[in-house]
Amino acid sequence: MAEVSMVVNGRTVTRTVEDRTLLVEFLREGLGLTGTHVGCDTSQCGACVVHVDGKAVKSCTMLAAQASGSDVTTIEGLASGGELHPVQASFKEHHGLQCGFCTPGMIMAAVDMIARHGGGPLDEATIRAELEGNICRCTGYHNIVKAIAAASETMAGMKTAAE
Repeated sequence: MAEVSMVVNGRTVTRTVEDRTLLVEFLREGLGLTGTHVGCDTSQCGACVVHVDGKAVKSCTMLAAQASGSDVTTIEGLASGGELHPVQASFKEHHGLQCGFCTPGMIMAAVDMIARHGGGPLDEATIRAELEGNICRCTGYHNIVKAIAAASETMAGMKTAAE
């Protein structure tokens, strides 16, 4: 057994878990944060993407003990004060979801993607290349790509306005 302590969505949590507990299991079963989905158990689908210390991680590939001491953000922690994150709002506006199963992982991957590319507008080729490893079986990706492109433009405008 291992004692893990981390900040999840701004709240410090400490639990004792089996050594083999995956981060996704810790979040879903230990903390009740079920927005992070388990889609494949083989790190192929991206439904379980969360941010660990500001970087996108497939939480089915990381042990909870490995995340001890880290700052973890899940889809539940992305909105601020009841206001959707710009990527969440863009997915809603551009219908970037159908069944919604992949949506949390897609949004978390998109937030990371936009941040890594400097917060500027992203082109379709970049978005499609970056989404490799995130599977959607419903939408054909067209609206997901549109949503991410629009969010990257919105966030670039926010960055410019802040400067």
